[in-house]
Formats: sequence, structure tokens, C-alpha cells
Amino acid sequence: MPSEFTGKHVTVAGLGVSGVPAAKVLHGLGAHVTVVNDGDDERARAQAAELEALGVTVRLGDGDTLPEGTELIVTAPGWKPTKPLFTAAGQAGVPVWGDVELAWRLRGLDGRKPAPWLAVTGTNGKTTTVQMLASILKAAGLRTAAVGNIGVSLLDAVTGDTEYDVLAVELSSYQLHWAPSLRAHSAAVLNLAPDHLDWHGSMEAYAADKGRIYEGNQVACVYNADATDKPSTEDLVRGADVEEGCRAIGFTLGTPGPSQLGVVEGLLVDRAFVEDRQKNAQELAEVSDVNPPAPHNIANALAAAGLARAFGVSAAAVRDGLRAFTPDAHRIAHVADVDGVAYVDDSKATNTHATEASLAAYESIVWIAGGLAKGATFDALVAGAAKRLRGAVLIGADRALIREALARHAPEVPVVDLDRTDTGAMLQAVQEARRLARPGDTVLLAPACASMDMFTNYNQRGDAFAQAVRELGA
Repeated sequence: MPSEFTGKHVTVAGLGVSGVPAAKVLHGLGAHVTVVNDGDDERARAQAAELEALGVTVRLGDGDTLPEGTELIVTAPGWKPTKPLFTAAGQAGVPVWGDVELAWRLRGLDGRKPAPWLAVTGTNGKTTTVQMLASILKAAGLRTAAVGNIGVSLLDAVTGDTEYDVLAVELSSYQLHWAPSLRAHSAAVLNLAPDHLDWHGSMEAYAADKGRIYEGNQVACVYNADATDKPSTEDLVRGADVEEGCRAIGFTLGTPGPSQLGVVEGLLVDRAFVEDRQKNAQELAEVSDVNPPAPHNIANALAAAGLARAFGVSAAAVRDGLRAFTPDAHRIAHVADVDGVAYVDDSKATNTHATEASLAAYESIVWIAGGLAKGATFDALVAGAAKRLRGAVLIGADRALIREALARHAPEVPVVDLDRTDTGAMLQAVQEARRLARPGDTVLLAPACASMDMFTNYNQRGDAFAQAVRELGA
């Protein structure tokens, strides 16, 4: 069947998890596809061979030159807007889309009714919230999937054989930057903290790209009513151009006001999607239904519940979905109790904002931290957590930055500085943490840093921690 892409010359920028599916879909729609890629390694050559066998042109090692005749670019989300390829595209009047934009425009191409999108972004908590949301939607009997930045291709979701009632969509700031026509049913921004500023250029630009998720929302813009940073998620809602009747819905860890979801006496309650919200509230679930019931995870649950309620899901489905939800590994995961001390793996806490939330979940902590700081500073993090720290064990390339912050803001906290960056350092770190801990304490791996100085990724780092803990209890 002819489509708007039939005969069109489309350049796909970047191979990988988004580029290869985009190239295949566009080729299948009759476009003349050229893929350009910066790298020319073994993996890229294997992907190129797969595409070339279909009739797609691939240019490896040259991601900056605009192919002659290009009418549209579909880019991998991580490619910076400042790349020469995009400068040339702008000068030639060639539009640039991301894979999310392409997926949005392909909804319903086969004649099926497009599934609405419930979209989530934020500096931290996106994946967990989207998975919670999908669990709630499934508990309501809806055909759904958690897709997007979560690792499941949106293109596969909108062009595959499965017909969905609704999609739970995780979107990064990169993806939102390249998705100008996206219009979600309802969307949430969980939080905002400085991140990826080298890509966006400024905090203002980063926040603006996050705020794109609210553009054109139909039913609800869900925001974090507890946020104090500027710009706040509520500021982004105020600046959004939404459809008539779309409502601002806040979530808070305190008692909710009208048009908010919040917490009252150990219950998650809804004062947004009820009759006479000035006087009434609907119980959704117990705090103990949230796994784990750490403050930041309760906030994730409230955001997921807000989006589900905006889609008409019952209170019982919210409760059942939260109870059925199991978090991914390395997200504030309890590993074991050894001699009255809890050992918790939050290796996914790769920045200060995530680590702040993790530290706030426990009263007395021996903190294992360090790695690649990615330009972060740690003074505010340490100052806020100082009263909770029994001790700290530091590992990784940039551990000195955390040590210096501890010296300034928590000088009474004992610090063990491990001068090593090999993977075996984790076992020693856990052993030192055990020495510092007392019964009732929590040994918390919440590094506030990336892992690549010592490990392949945060998963390997968390696995090393868990294995070290298991050796303690052996």
C-alpha cells in the first residue's frame, strides 16, 4: 500500500536500537533509505550487512555529511542537535524527526485505531513509573505494554501485530527534543534535576525539552506538587499548550488538595478523579502495596496512579496493579540481612538526584558511593544526608569529590577511601561497610555516579555488590 514515505529519500542517523528498526520500517514503506553512522566497528558492520541485504544504503564512519537528495532525517535520540549533519539539514530545510516522532506518525497507518499514549518523563524514576503504570493498566484488563526509552521499541509497538488499548510510554529528554508533533492522552513529569546538560546546553533547554511531553495533552498533565526546584514540573504544566478541558493533576507525599493524589494515614488517595473533589477522596491502595515503600517510589506510584485514573481505571485496578508490580533489579533492592544489618542495592542511583531519594529512605546508613561523577558536585547531597550517615565507603575514579564533600559537611562521619578501581574493590567495600555498621543500620549502595570506571554498567556493579553480600552471609 502506498504511503507518504513511498519514493521519499530518508536518511536515518545512527544504527543501534532505534536506527535499525527505523530503517527497516521506512524501507518497508517504500522509502529510499540511507543510513549514516559515526562508528565503523564490528557491530556496526554486522548491522550494515543486515540492512544492505534488504536494499538499504549504509555509510559507516561518516555521520556528519548530509546525503544528497535527503528529504527527511530520522535520528537516533542521542545524537546532539549541534552535529554538522543537523546544521546542514537546517540550512537545506530538511526536517529532523526522532524514532518517537516516526512512531507517532505511523500510528493507525494500517487502518487500526491508534492506541492512546500515557507518557512519562523525568530525571529519575521513569522506568519504574512506566512499569507500575503498565501493571495497573493490565490489572484493569487493558491490552498494554511498557515501551519507549524502557528498551522496547515504540516502532515495534505501533507497527507490530498486537493491537493495544493504550501504551505506557517512557520518554527521555533526547526523544522529546526530536518529537515535535507528539500529543499524548495524558503525561507526567516526575522531577527535574540537572542532567545531560552537555547535550542540551543549559538547564533551561533541558527543562524545555522535558516540558514538550505536556504539549497537546487531552485529559491530564500530572506534575510533582512537592518539587521546589525551578523550573518546577508545575511550571512546565503552566507553560504547556493543551487541549481544552485538560487538567493539571498534582501528586504529593503529603495530604492531597483538590485535583491531587497523595498520602493520608498510610493510604494512597485520589482527590482528582472523584465527584466533588473539594470534599471527597477515593482510597486507591495502602503504602505497603508499593514495592519498595520508599518515599520516592511512593511518588512514582502516585504518578502512575494519576495517569491510570486519567484513563478511567478503577481504584481496585490501581491497588491490584501496584501489588503485582515487581521492580527491576538494582533499584533500591533489598539483598539480605546479615547480623541485623540490611544490605540494599540501588546501583541504578547514578546521579545525585536519585541518590538523594535513596538516602532519604533509611534512618541510619553506611553509604557505599563513588564512580564517574560526570561533572556532578556533592555538597548539597551530603549536607542533606549527613544526619543519616553512620559511615561511608568510597570507591571509583572520582571518589575524592565525595570525600571532600563529606569533610566539609559531615566531618564526624567515618570514611573509608578505597584507592582502587578494579571490580574486586566491591568485596572490600562491603567488608568495610560491615565493620562500620551496627544492628538496625542499612548498608546502601547508592553510588551517585556512573559505573564505567570499574564496571560494564550499573547492573554489573549491583551484581558485584549482591555477590559480596552473599559472601558475608556464607
